[in-house]
Amino acid sequence: MGNRLGIAVLGCGYWGVNYVRIFTELPESRVVVACNPRQDRLQEVWRGFPGVQLTTEVEEALQHPQVDAVVVCSQATTHYELCRLSLLAGKHVLVEKPITTNSADADALTALAESLGLTLMVAHTFLYNPGVRKVKNYLQRGQAGRIYYLYARRTNLGPICRDVNALWDLAPHDVAIFNHLLESAPQWVSAVGAKGLRNSHEDVGFICLGYLDGIIAHIHVSWADPNKSCELTIVGSERRIVFNDSNGLEQVRVFETGVVPVESERSSYGEYEFCIRDGDITSPSVEISELLKNQCRHFLECVADGSRPLSGGKEGGDVVRVLEGADRSLQCNGAPVQLYRSEQYEYK
Repeated sequence: MGNRLGIAVLGCGYWGVNYVRIFTELPESRVVVACNPRQDRLQEVWRGFPGVQLTTEVEEALQHPQVDAVVVCSQATTHYELCRLSLLAGKHVLVEKPITTNSADADALTALAESLGLTLMVAHTFLYNPGVRKVKNYLQRGQAGRIYYLYARRTNLGPICRDVNALWDLAPHDVAIFNHLLESAPQWVSAVGAKGLRNSHEDVGFICLGYLDGIIAHIHVSWADPNKSCELTIVGSERRIVFNDSNGLEQVRVFETGVVPVESERSSYGEYEFCIRDGDITSPSVEISELLKNQCRHFLECVADGSRPLSGGKEGGDVVRVLEGADRSLQCNGAPVQLYRSEQYEYK
C-alpha cells in the first residue's frame, strides 16, 4: 500500500464517483479521501467504496498525510482555486476540463506547477481514446495527404450546466482533439450561439477555427439536439477520415477519396483542373479500452517518472484561450477574433 499513490477526489458528482472507482481499480493508486459539500454525494461514494474517508472540508482532504495527488472534478468556476490550493499543498493535480474559465488563471497554474516540480494535467479525455490515436497515426504517416479542413459535432439532449454555456462545456473536447491532430493551436476563432431553451447561457453554438496553412475547422455543440452524436471528420487531399465515438463497431472509417488540383495545360493563366479519386472505405481495428482509465493511467505514469502529460497545463490553457475568443466573438455576432502566434506553441 505504501507504494501506491494516494488520491484525494474533490467533487463527487457523476465524474467524481467514476474517478474514485478507476483510481481504486488501478494497482498503482488508491483513493484515500473524497470531498464534497453535499452529504448525499458523499453517501454515494460510501455505498460503493466504504474504505474511502469522507469529508466536506477541502483543507482536511489536502492536509491528509497519505494524499499525494488530487483530482479536481467540481464546477468549472471552482477549478482555479482548488487547483491552486492543491499545488500549494504539494499535491500533483488532475483537473477536469476546462482547466479554468480564463487563460490568465490557466497560465498561473501552469507556472506554479512547474515552479514546484509537480504534475498538472487536464482531463481532455478524448486524447486518450484509441480511436483518436488511430486517426493521429494516419495523419503522422501523411496518409490523409494535405489537410483541407476538419469538422466535429457533439450534441445531445442535456445534461445542462448551470455555470458555463454549451461551448465551454462541450467544445473543449474537440478543440483539444483538433490541436492534437494538427500539432498546433488556432490563430483565430469565430462563434455564434443561441439560448434556445431560454437558459441563462447559450445551449447551442457553432465555432470556426483558423489554423496555419489555411486549414479551417468547425465545431457544432448543443444541449438541445434530439440526436446524440460525437463525430469528427478530417478531409484531406488523399483520404477522408471519420472518428465516430458512438459507433462501437466502426469507430474509425477511412474513405479512399480525394480531390487534388492539377495545373491545366490548356491555360496560360495558372488555372487548375481537379483530379477526383473515389475508392474503397475501410474500418481499421481499434483497441477496446476504457478511455477514462487510459487517462488516469497516463497521469500516474507522469507523476511516477516526471514526464510531461499529453494534456498538460499549457495544452489546457490553449483550449481556454480559444473559448475566451469564442465568447468575445459571440458578443460581436460571430466576428473573427485573433488569438496568438502559432510559433509560440510546440505540440507533440
